[in-house]
Formats: sequence, C-alpha cells, structure tokens
Amino acid sequence: MSSRIVVFGAGGRAGRRAVAEAVARGHKVTAVVRDPEKHGDLGAGVSVVAGDVTRADSVAEVAAEHDAAISAAGRLDMPSDEFYVSAAHALLDGLARAGVGRLVLIGIGSTLETAPGVAVHDAPGFPEEARAFSLGHTAELDALRAAETDIDWLVIAPPPVMLDDQAPRTGRYRTGAEQVMADGAPSFSYADLAVALIDEIESPKHHRSLTAVAG
Repeated sequence: MSSRIVVFGAGGRAGRRAVAEAVARGHKVTAVVRDPEKHGDLGAGVSVVAGDVTRADSVAEVAAEHDAAISAAGRLDMPSDEFYVSAAHALLDGLARAGVGRLVLIGIGSTLETAPGVAVHDAPGFPEEARAFSLGHTAELDALRAAETDIDWLVIAPPPVMLDDQAPRTGRYRTGAEQVMADGAPSFSYADLAVALIDEIESPKHHRSLTAVAG
C-alpha cells in the first residue's frame, strides 16, 4: 500500500537514500531541504520543498496530508544539543498539527551502550568534538521520551562506524535494543539503513525507543 512520506534532511547521504528507497517501493515522497535549488536531483516524482525542522509551523506546513515522517536532518552551524532538541520539539508539535502519527528518526551509533548506562561516547579518549555532537542526539532522545505526545516515534541508530555510501543495497539487517551489536558485520551501508527506515514506516515493529540496527 502506497504511503505519503515526508523526509526531513533529504539532501544528506542518509536522507537521499531514504528518499530513493521509499520511491522504489512506490511511496509518494516529499523531500524537505533548506535550499531546494541545491537539490533538484532527488529523483523523478519527488516533491522537493523548503522547510525548517526546528520550527513547528514549518513542519506542520510541509507535513500536511502525509502519513508518516522521517528525520535525517542535521546541522553543523549550531550547537548539536540546541539543534536536535529544537528539532525534536518542532517535529512532535508540527506533525501532531498535521495529523501525522508515525515519526522515524536517524540516530547515531555513539549513543548506543557498551555496558549498562555507558554509551560509546563515554569511552576514555573519545574525541571531544564528536562527543559533543553525540550528546546532542542523546538530548534529542531525552526530549522525545519526556514529551507528552501521541506521535509514535522511533530512533534508529546504525553501528558506531563510518557508514558505507557506496555499498549496494542487500536488504538485510538486524535490530537490537539500545546496546551496540558487536557481533555484526564490520560495516553497514546507508542503503540498508534506508531499508530499515522504510520497513518501520510500512510495518512498525518498534515504538518510542532507541533501536540499534546492524548488518
């Protein structure tokens, strides 16, 4: 069954893959970017629009008449915690106004746990700049968990490795809880991350949680 999916941050590597996977499965996609003139190459039939994921009114406007939303958005020109917390609140508010009930967000593997209560970014020697970025994702998750909302949200976190943007789509992946899936394949692709994202739109299996995916 075809759905109408709005993808925030559609111009990045993860967002582009999510758009392509959704279109390949026959869904109607609205790609939300900051500057549509820079992203006219997202595929035939994709509606590319300008939007600001940190503003609830903008989210509500672009998400109107859609069935589900994906957030692959990120910004490096503002503090990570400021961006991700603002985006979490704006998405929940704006999507609720638009009547969109399902939200799948892309997390980051460094927020996953290596031991109970110990995230990857807590390891000694973890680069401070990367830790600050990762803590922004943790703050986003905290904001989602604390919110009183009817939105069925989910954060999907790939392994804490550099994702492969060239590897072909295999359609295979495993899901876990909030822990690093250390027994998985040594790499993971953006293409298969997109498969996991669209699977959770088509047949939701995880709800209001941080869920690890791996090869």
